[in-house]
Amino acid sequence: MSRLVVVGNGMVGHRLVSAMRDRDTAGAWEITVLGAETRRAYDRVALSSYVDGASEEELRLDDDGLRCDPLVTHRLGDPVRHLDRDARRVTTASGATFGYDALVLATGSDPFVPPVPGRDLPGCFVYRTLDDLDAISGVAAAAMATTAPGRRSAVVVGGGLLGLEAARAMRTLGLSPQVVEIAPRLMPVQVDDGGGALLRSLVESQGIAVRTGVSVTGVGSDRGRLVATLSDGVELDADVVVFSAGIRAADRLARDSGLPVGERGGVLVDDRCRTGDDAVWAIGECAALDGRTYGLVAPGYAMAEVVADRLLGGPARMTPAELDTSTRLKLLGVDVASFGDAHASADGALEIVVDDPVAGTYAKLVVSAPGDADTGAGAPTLLGGVLVGDASRYAALRPLVGTPLPDDPVTLISRGGAAPDASALPDSAQICSCNGVSKGALCAAISGGAHDVPALKACTRAGTTCGSCVPALTRILEQQGVELSTALCEHFDHSRAELFEIVAGAGITSFDTLVAGHGRGAGCAVCKPAVASILATVHNGHVLDAERASLQDTNDHFLANLQRNGTYSVVPRIAGGEVTADGLIVIGEVARDFGLYTKITGGQRIDMFGARVEDLPAIWRRLVDAGFESGHAYGKSLRTVKSCVGTTWCRFGVQDSVGLAVELELRYRGLRSPHKLKSGVSGCARECAEARSKDFGVIATEDGWNLYVGGNGGFTPRHAELLVSGVDTATLVRTIDRFLMFYVRTADRLQRTAPWIESMEGGLDHLRSVVVDDSLGICADLDAAMARHVDSYADEWAGVLADPEKLSRFVSFVNAPEAPDPTIRFVQERGQNVPAPGRPDEPVLVGMPQVAAR
Repeated sequence: MSRLVVVGNGMVGHRLVSAMRDRDTAGAWEITVLGAETRRAYDRVALSSYVDGASEEELRLDDDGLRCDPLVTHRLGDPVRHLDRDARRVTTASGATFGYDALVLATGSDPFVPPVPGRDLPGCFVYRTLDDLDAISGVAAAAMATTAPGRRSAVVVGGGLLGLEAARAMRTLGLSPQVVEIAPRLMPVQVDDGGGALLRSLVESQGIAVRTGVSVTGVGSDRGRLVATLSDGVELDADVVVFSAGIRAADRLARDSGLPVGERGGVLVDDRCRTGDDAVWAIGECAALDGRTYGLVAPGYAMAEVVADRLLGGPARMTPAELDTSTRLKLLGVDVASFGDAHASADGALEIVVDDPVAGTYAKLVVSAPGDADTGAGAPTLLGGVLVGDASRYAALRPLVGTPLPDDPVTLISRGGAAPDASALPDSAQICSCNGVSKGALCAAISGGAHDVPALKACTRAGTTCGSCVPALTRILEQQGVELSTALCEHFDHSRAELFEIVAGAGITSFDTLVAGHGRGAGCAVCKPAVASILATVHNGHVLDAERASLQDTNDHFLANLQRNGTYSVVPRIAGGEVTADGLIVIGEVARDFGLYTKITGGQRIDMFGARVEDLPAIWRRLVDAGFESGHAYGKSLRTVKSCVGTTWCRFGVQDSVGLAVELELRYRGLRSPHKLKSGVSGCARECAEARSKDFGVIATEDGWNLYVGGNGGFTPRHAELLVSGVDTATLVRTIDRFLMFYVRTADRLQRTAPWIESMEGGLDHLRSVVVDDSLGICADLDAAMARHVDSYADEWAGVLADPEKLSRFVSFVNAPEAPDPTIRFVQERGQNVPAPGRPDEPVLVGMPQVAAR
């Protein structure tokens, strides 16, 4: 058996090991992974989500598969210090030695810290690892406790991708960030001057100060705080200074062993990712292919796949398409994308720009001069582009790079213009840049039987990393003649929208009646909750009434969110984020008395974690008696309407954002929908409530309210689009009523508002014609449906407390109703109860569980 040693346990090193184990069915290689960090491999691209509350486990790339694989050994927290190429042996910091037949360097990169005086002072950090974020969070927490409000600040050195991510993290931690970028614009590598100007405006509108064209010349300390001095003489006070000014290839091990390195760093490799030593390979950010390093995950993944193929006897080589440096991301709620020759560096390149400051969007296509293309009868060839504010067309445009454009360039990037058709793409066009999957590979997979998106993901890996190419996968399936089923599940041939119309039109009030007349079988975990949601919308009533209780998933069944250790979270509604001092006291007393962990969330609520099933009614009783009600955090319904402080307190506010947020949240509370709904109301264009990242968001202007719809966060973030502008409150509310009811009636199961609008024929323009212009003649019906919902609303927690039959469900064990679950344990962390790691070795079963796993 051959020995493979992988130095580095980051995203690219993990990808190599996964690829080797997937392909090495004969078990020809024994793999040892040596990592400098003590943590298992995690998603560094999603690093900032750790500050938002994501756990380390949620960021991990591997399940226990590789950890338990007998052919894979991980040794973490013990970095390699010496490489002896003659003996084919590496030595770690602890003195352990490992021989190899093949060695792969996946050491990644190190953060670049400018050589400024004071950069090593306490409170100065880099933004690179989870350990870095833990350290920064600790200092930020101390600053929140000791620094006066209004003075809590952070200086972020670097205005590139990672710098803006760091600025967002600082803001999340309660500090006011100031970004310092030596270049004349933000994200200078990805965007041009026009895109950078809009990006700066959008970033500053969110309360983040930006200084470009200056550098930090030194960091000092003054009375317990840091002072960053800039090249223009300005001094910035800070609790934290974060250096995020770029990266450098971590190639020290290669240099010390005599391996050739690039002029600007990085281990020199050929198109096989092989170094000057036939037994040593290099992949990811530490590798320099043709003298150039790549700081993106997609080229690193491609390198990992090439090396895995080569080690197992394959012919794979890196191709130019696999070195795609295109990027799409969402920074501080702002869509940014660049692809191809974004800066028009090619000879004769032309730039087509659509700059719409009113809509907050900037789009540029770089094309060849007319007649320069070798094909397409003189049609200009797409060379690259930049998108800021709305990057929804990135997935359709990026694969066209290098091909003649199928339509007028201005049309392709104008609002309301048609997006390019995937049928115009050649087979060589790369659809998934993260995993290097071409249109031809997808078509081959479809011919081989992959007839839906999950099947395409499974056999090609397309859409499994950032997810931005998933809409393109659907279009390619359709263009290959695959008829995509709209059936809800195996028990219903109808779509969710069709079932909604059946229930409403026929007056059906139960799942049994619906499945008997329009489906088959007994139902499943897909159709039962979906039908329960439809019944709740059409007929109102409590979700746990009679048959409906058996249709719910675990969260809705207990009106609380199930957590990882078997406990539940309790989330009272705090409309608009507005709460009285007496209300805060009650929440604090409940959390204290029941030993609950409390956290203020990004949605301006106070979540309480760690509640046992049998304690839920007692917790609700105290909250309901104090005037609180369910926040519906467990349901596919309205979660929150976030708000800034508006005209009540803010000197910039032009409308009462808090009052409107409270009105909207109370109006739409309890509305069951295909997926969760989030909203926000900002009192001015500074956008402190981040309304444009919500399913429906409202921004105040001096002329009235602007309504934006279809914004989502999550795995495929999208900026909301302007539906109406300058309207009064009555018109605004009526338009939102119709938007929500049209969504509830027509969206697919678990479809957020952004993909719902995207999949709609005519998109936003069609939506506007329906809910504003009443082109379908259904607005009166939508208005009446929302009025019925508002008039019939009742708090679900209070409904349980008033019904002994419903209360009887809230026990952990049916034959021992008073006994708590003995497998639930807690430890103290930062002064609060959190789930204890692991489970007791021999848990004592007290009784029969109340609800089976769902």
